[in-house]
Amino acid sequence: MPRFNGTGPVWGGGPGAGYGLGNCGFGRGTGRGPGLRRWTKQDQKSALEEEVEILKQELKDAQEELKDLKDQK
Repeated sequence: MPRFNGTGPVWGGGPGAGYGLGNCGFGRGTGRGPGLRRWTKQDQKSALEEEVEILKQELKDAQEELKDLKDQK
C-alpha cells in the first residue's frame, strides 16, 4: 500500500482495491489469507502495467495539487 495508510493503491479504494499481493511480497500468497498462487509472466506483466498507470495518475494528481498550491500565493 502506498504510504501504508490503509487506502490501497487507488486513493480511497480501501485495502481490497489492490492486486491481492498482500504483505507477503510480489507473487506470494493472494493477500487474502494463506495461498500459493503462482504468477505467470503475463500476470506479472499485467500487474506491473496496472501499477505504472496508477503511479502515473498519482504523479498527475500530485503535480496538479502542487500547481494549485503555487497558484494560491
